[in-house]
Amino acid sequence: MRLLGLDPGLRATGWGVIDADGSRLRHVAHGTVLTDVDRSLAARLLQLHDGLRAIIAQYRPEAAAVEEIFINRNASSTLKLGQARGVVLLAPALAGISVCGYATNLIKKAVVGTGHADKKQVAWMVSRLLPGSPPAGSDAADALAVAICHAHHTATERRRAAAETEPKR
Repeated sequence: MRLLGLDPGLRATGWGVIDADGSRLRHVAHGTVLTDVDRSLAARLLQLHDGLRAIIAQYRPEAAAVEEIFINRNASSTLKLGQARGVVLLAPALAGISVCGYATNLIKKAVVGTGHADKKQVAWMVSRLLPGSPPAGSDAADALAVAICHAHHTATERRRAAAETEPKR
């Protein structure tokens, strides 16, 4: 299954694409969609949407996962981040792709083993879980971590569903 992980941001949205076959993961691509800070909010949201639409068209993921946002002390920043996250959720949904959201601590726990890992630890574990993948900036590494988290949770859910349908002895 091809998965798209997304780490939303208005200035920079990280993205990562992986292939998951059971517990086997393979890096496909990653990067960052950047917006022009000199443009209006609406123009930046459009840049974000267009960038994500191009990634979805190129890599054709079957599912997407997005990191939840945290509430910032600065209400204006939180609102702008929420608007960017809305675009990040909308782009795959418009393409007919199912979208799941994961809390930051859950992603870190799934990838590193602790919910309070720092960005360096996340990036290091991503590079170990996806051997041969080139180094990623923090936004792209976080997006790959989101995809890895979704792959783990999807595999667990499939095993659980299979166990429930097996005949009892």
